[in-house]
Order: sequence, then C-alpha cells, then structure tokens
Amino acid sequence: MMSTRTSTLDPTVEGLAEVKQSPSKEAIDSFLVTLEVEDNPQCMSTLRRWVAVLVISSASLCVTCASSMAAFTEAGTSQTFHVSREVTVLGISLFVLGLGAGPLLVGPLSEMYGRNIIYRVSYFFFFIFTFPVAFAPNIGVFLFFRLLTGFCGAAFLSVAGGSVSDMFPDTTVANPMAVYTMSPFIGPVAGPLIAGFVVQNVYWRWVYWVMLCWIFAEIVLLFLFVPETYVPVILKKKAARLRKATGDSYYAPLDKVQGSLARSVMVSCYRPFQLLLFDRMVLLLDIWNALLLGILYLAFQAYPIIFQSVHHFNDQMTGLTFLGIGVGMFAGISTQPVWNKLVAREAVRCSGNPPPEARLIMGQLGAILVPISLFWLAFTTYPQVHWIAPIIASIPFGSGIYFVFTSTFTYLVTAYRPIAASAMASNSALRSTFAAVFPLFATAMYDRLGTVGATALLAGLTTIMAPLPFVFYRIGERLRMKSKFAVH
Repeated sequence: MMSTRTSTLDPTVEGLAEVKQSPSKEAIDSFLVTLEVEDNPQCMSTLRRWVAVLVISSASLCVTCASSMAAFTEAGTSQTFHVSREVTVLGISLFVLGLGAGPLLVGPLSEMYGRNIIYRVSYFFFFIFTFPVAFAPNIGVFLFFRLLTGFCGAAFLSVAGGSVSDMFPDTTVANPMAVYTMSPFIGPVAGPLIAGFVVQNVYWRWVYWVMLCWIFAEIVLLFLFVPETYVPVILKKKAARLRKATGDSYYAPLDKVQGSLARSVMVSCYRPFQLLLFDRMVLLLDIWNALLLGILYLAFQAYPIIFQSVHHFNDQMTGLTFLGIGVGMFAGISTQPVWNKLVAREAVRCSGNPPPEARLIMGQLGAILVPISLFWLAFTTYPQVHWIAPIIASIPFGSGIYFVFTSTFTYLVTAYRPIAASAMASNSALRSTFAAVFPLFATAMYDRLGTVGATALLAGLTTIMAPLPFVFYRIGERLRMKSKFAVH
C-alpha cells in the first residue's frame, strides 16, 4: 500500500483541481493502482539513488555555473559588439531572471508529466539555446538567448529538490538535500574560476563552447542514470501498463484529477506571490535568502574592482579569488553530520516528530557568520593590506550562505509540505530578482562608496536580517498555527 506521504494527491498541490471521488470508494476499488515496493523510488538501492542525486546536482551546478561565467566575458562582448560594459552586465541579470521565471511553468508541468521528462526536455533546450549565445552575431541575440537559457535551466532549481525528497524519507533526506542544495551555490563560484582561465588564454567565446560540451555530457547522464521519481506519475504509468495488458479499467489518482494545465500554470504563478503577501515567515525568510544571493552575484562585479583595480590581478588570478567562498561552502557541508545529530536529538526529544523549526538551528550559525565575514572583507580591501586577507575573509561567507540556504530550504519544504513547490518557487523568484538586480548597481555603488564603504553597507544589511532564524526558532510554531498555508 502507498504511504501517506506519497499516495495522497493533495488537491492544493500546485493548483491541481480536486479529485472527484470519495475515500471509502477508493478503499474498496480493486482497480485503483497503489504503490508497491518495486515501484517506490525510496526502495531503490542506495547507490542508484545517490547516483541520481549526484547527476541532478551536477546538472544544477552546470546551470548556475553558466550564470556567472558571463561576468568574465563582459570585456570581450563589450569589445566585439561595441557596447558599454554596463550593457554586458545584462548577460548575468537576464539569465538569472530566466532562472526565477522558469519554475512558475515547470512546477505544474512536473506535477502532471513527472520530473524526468522535464529534466530531459529543459536540458535539451538549454543545450540548443546555448548555441546562439556562443555564436551570437550581435548583442541583441546574445542577451535574448541568455534569458532563454536561464529559463530552460530553471528546472534544476525548482523541480530537482522534489526529486531528492521523492527518493529519501524524512529521516535520511538531510545529507542528499545538503549535496543538492550546495551545488547551485558552488556553481556561481566555479563559473568565474573556469571563465577566468579561459578568457585569460583564449577568445571569450570559448567560455560558451566549453559550456556546450559540459551541457551535452549532462544530457547523456540524465538519460542514463536519473529515473522517474514522482509517485503520482509512476502510478499513472503503471495504471496505463495494466490497462494495456489486461484490458481492465485500472486507474491512478492522477487519472481522476479534474482541471487543465492552463489553470495549473495560473495557480503556479499566483500562489508563490500569495505566500509572499500573506505569510510573514515566508516573506522574511525569502527576503533574507534573496539578499544573500544578491550579494553573491554582486561579488562578480565587486571582486574585479577589489582585486584588479586595487591589487592589479589579471582575469585568471581574479577568478581564483572566488576559491575562498568555495572553500567555505565545502567546509560547511563537511559539518552536515553534526547538524544531522542535532536534528536527531530534537526528534528524540519530540517523540520522533521534530518540529520544522529544528531545521533553523543551522541557519542561526549562518546568520552570525555572514555579517562577520562581510565586515572582515570590507576592512581588508585597503591597498596596504595583503591580498590574501580578503580571500580568507570570504571563507566564513561561503560557509554562512550554505548554512542559511540549507536550513531555509529544508524548513520551507517541511513547514509548507502540502505546497512545498510553491514555497520554493516563491523563494526562487525573489532570490532571482535580487540576484539579477544587484550586479546592475554594483559598479556605481563601489565607485561612489569605495570598497570599504560598499562592502560594509552589505554587511550591515545582513546584520539586520541575522535575528530571523533565532526569532522563528522560538515563535515559528505559533506562527504556523495561524497560517493557512503551513503544516499545523
């Protein structure tokens, strides 16, 4: 029989209409297809599940790496297309806007057709649309297809989290979710590192030619190693096989869903913003996440100012300076077993059912590390300070944003489980908006305030947001009881 977690198709999930049948009738209906052990994605071998997680995570890494690589092609595109450097910054901003808009469409599509087909189709078009970027004849074509490639890659920032939770029960989902959560944030750090080496030695278009090779390899891996994991779609396919084999009227819960795809997309578009408008916890946590991602993308403009203008680094050396953030992220994920033990201790204390707020403990440390790191970075950008100091200062920032994002994502998924995809879509939309806008004013802000003043201003903003995980850890349960969206 199906578990409660996977068998019930909640009519509120992603705008699907109500299932027009009574529970008692389902219970005695011999033609209703149920989940058997061999169908359950959580019963696949551990190796197969982890391989799927790693492939999905590497595909997500590739997408976000593509977003930041453009920062190091700005000089080349400016010279080739005869436009100002400010216009070329749109190569990052439009890509990230596409990442934010994509989940509004792929979310409901994945609920109707499954995760796997979304991965394959979206990544295929991600591959196809990267060709016009790599061979763009003018800036208009370049920017338009940067937007489209971002939109096509968005599935791995929204649907992929659902695949991870499909394959692992709540008791063991923390580690694979941590690996997946880290990949889209390592990507922006790896992008400048790769692009810096490429641009320093060959023509700027090689950055996108390298991306084409990487994307093609990911497509092959997705077809070979990532199975369908969305249970309602698995049951729907099983019912279709049984109908074909026996001629009987077997059906799955998804077959009885009434409503159109257009309605699902419409609900997918408004529900994330409904959450932002009417749920204070979602709004504040999303603003906090958006601010941090905005600062991370702003760094793609700020680091060249700090290290090229102040310390006279070349592109290759400037790309290497992002290693500090990357080291911090890897240091953060290495502590995951400690956080797992803390959550397990909370589970024991709460008779095996820890509240979602237990996930915010990790975010509390991140909330402290991020402003400390940014203040440290701000006051080590003076020319007389050795260049290694700001790189070391960025290590706690990498760890901090890993802790913040991991805790927030797992909290949103567990606290808003009936509409988890919408909760993540609202987070993704706001994060992407900030990440798209921040690079646009970065150069002007650093020119006006200087490296110390501008970075200290960002540190001050993160300090203002730092109390959030502490406050919600204490009163989150009370706020959930008042919310019409959260789990009670």
